[in-house]
This record gives sequence, structure tokens and C-alpha cells, in this order.
Amino acid sequence: MDVKHIDPFLEALHNVLPMLGFQQITRGKLSVGERFVSGKGVIVLIGTTGDVAGNIAYNLTEEVSKKIASTMMGGMPVDTFDALAQSAVSELVNMLTANAAMTLESRQIKMDISPPTIILGQNSTVTICNSRFLTVEYVVDGMKIDVNFGFNQK
Repeated sequence: MDVKHIDPFLEALHNVLPMLGFQQITRGKLSVGERFVSGKGVIVLIGTTGDVAGNIAYNLTEEVSKKIASTMMGGMPVDTFDALAQSAVSELVNMLTANAAMTLESRQIKMDISPPTIILGQNSTVTICNSRFLTVEYVVDGMKIDVNFGFNQK
């Protein structure tokens, strides 16, 4: 996996989240996984094609998802992770990934993205690649979000 394909996503987290009201964005540990991402409660999966083909899985708890949705909706209380809250979190992932795609495009690297898919359940697993994937942990205003990159090698 080429770091020049990962950096735009990390830059997007630092660029987009403050515009939505999040203030402290800190990168945590890196780890490597094998094929399957084990869900913490909410996985938002987005596919990529082009020069950077594969999947990205944003993995977070339902509590974190509700807090993110609340922040995105101007502080409105979010007691259940319902369709509106799911739409807000999907939109966040879409914005982050699209921002990274535009950065890659500016660097002459083509990438298209699919609409996000939400997978619910703490015991859910998702295959994001046929081999190893990279996980970057982020702490956003005290909330942990794992971003898993499963890009195919060309």
C-alpha cells in the first residue's frame, strides 16, 4: 500500500472535520489487519475505483455515531441511531472521501468513489480486501474512529 494514496484521506480528516464543528483531531496508532474488519457497532463502507481501487471502512461505535450526527445537526440531541442520524454519518464519510479523491486528482491519481453503505452490529465483519489492510486510529473530540484502508496493489 502506497502512503501517497493514504495521506489525502488523513488530510481530509484534518480539513473537513473542523468545518463541521469538531475541534480536536488526533491521529492514534497504526495497525495492520488481515482481510476482515470487525465492527464496533457501525461500519461505513465506501468503495474506490481507478488508480486507487479497493475499500475504506470507517469503524466506530453507535454512541460515537450518535455524537457525530448530533454535532453535524447543530447540536440537536440524537438518542437513537435512526435513518436521519445514519444519513448524517454517511454524508460525513462521503465528504471525507470525496475531499481525499479531489486531492488525489490534483496529484494526477484518479479515484472514483461509491455511495457509502452502513453496516450495523457489534459482531459484524466486513471483508475489505483479499490480503492485508491498514488501520489508522483517530480520536476526534474524545471519540475513537478507525479508518481501515484495503487498497488493491496494481
